[in-house]
Amino acid sequence: MHPRPSPIAASLYTLRDMNADVVILHGPHGCCFRTGRLLENDGVRIVTTAMSENDFIFGAGEKLEETLLKVDKMFSPALVGIVGTCASMIIGEDLKEAVQRANIKAKVLTVESHGGFGEGDNTEGAIMVLEAAVKEGIIPPEEAERQIKMLKMATQVEKTRGMAQGEYISPSFGDDKEEVARELLNQIESGKKVALVLNAKKETSYLFGDILKLPYYLANPENPPIIIANLDEDTGLDRIRSHARNIVNELKEDEIHVDFITGGLDEYPETGKSAVQLLKEEKVDLAVIAGVPHALPIEELNLKTIAVTDGPRLVEPLKKLGYDMVVAELDAHAKTLGTDSIVSSDFGETIKKVLKEYKLK
Repeated sequence: MHPRPSPIAASLYTLRDMNADVVILHGPHGCCFRTGRLLENDGVRIVTTAMSENDFIFGAGEKLEETLLKVDKMFSPALVGIVGTCASMIIGEDLKEAVQRANIKAKVLTVESHGGFGEGDNTEGAIMVLEAAVKEGIIPPEEAERQIKMLKMATQVEKTRGMAQGEYISPSFGDDKEEVARELLNQIESGKKVALVLNAKKETSYLFGDILKLPYYLANPENPPIIIANLDEDTGLDRIRSHARNIVNELKEDEIHVDFITGGLDEYPETGKSAVQLLKEEKVDLAVIAGVPHALPIEELNLKTIAVTDGPRLVEPLKKLGYDMVVAELDAHAKTLGTDSIVSSDFGETIKKVLKEYKLK
């Protein structure tokens, strides 16, 4: 019942992941405004055909053709994406016809996405981009099949364990961050075995990866936490691999070692299962799971757990799954787009504040 991301937004993000130079939204100028502006921080140009009332009746194929020609002249792109919107797709606009008429040099991917496509799952928009990319020879079929499998698993996770379960979920900011930080540090000081688990999605790993820097702030720790992370540098598109590589290298600079790699940053629906198995094998007393904590079958574990999520509407579902404490980070995408290094998280800053109090004692 509450608002959810649309397939249009997912199409935009996936075209960004394929390093599209320009994406054209064929629809009204306000459609997906915030997503478009945010993505420009990642270097992709987002433009619109600015469809109006007359276009909803008579069509806007000429506007799309004109926009393609302007884009070619202004940016000289190598790869362009055209993403349909509710307005253009409901009236049956032919995206490919406009591409043929414009006949620009760039490779063009057309994605007939809209807010109600299929069952309205946002992952449908990403899948459409992957299928179009295979047809144009941009990615191999095997890579598309792997990613589509992950996207379908992600949809299941959200529908069964996340905020797409159907009923209305009130937003919440979770437990008091200082109390959670004190509990975490008390566990470490008392000799308990603590694990820091990153199970994050793509660029949001730059925010949630901040928790992995905790060992750096512990003064000569006798009981360092173990680190489990989905930071495989050899899985996914080049952009996704670079995120993993950047984080691993930054941790190495701080002399922090990732003990276990569970998979890639686009495999978060699956890597949660591997993380839980490792937590069992390592006989951990407390685990902090950051990123997409609802993808972990946490109910299989008998230990204290802290979830760090980016969704105020995920706090309640996470509590129902069995997490003892939940903290919410805000604007994960806004904070991580356009960056190539770990950014400070609210929870990470709270931990550092509490650590200063410990050192003053």
